[in-house]
Amino acid sequence: MSFQNTMKALADPTRREILNLLKSGEQNAGELCEHFDMTAAAVSRHLSVLKEADLIRDRREGKYIIYELNASVLEEILLWLTELKGE
Repeated sequence: MSFQNTMKALADPTRREILNLLKSGEQNAGELCEHFDMTAAAVSRHLSVLKEADLIRDRREGKYIIYELNASVLEEILLWLTELKGE
């Protein structure tokens, strides 16, 4: 995990909203696109940034790509923040 890539990915409100949507379960790109007023290509770019930061995982099911949250990276960030805070 690159901490810099993770923080860059989390800095964008659209990417944070995608993570919020995925916390309730897996979704394909089309389902995610329905929540945003932007092109599918723009949502796809946000998904790529999240994937590069290892915040999400994807897999192909037929003609669909299914995305899911990778909570282990978020747990590592929370652990680091807790240690930084001194708790």
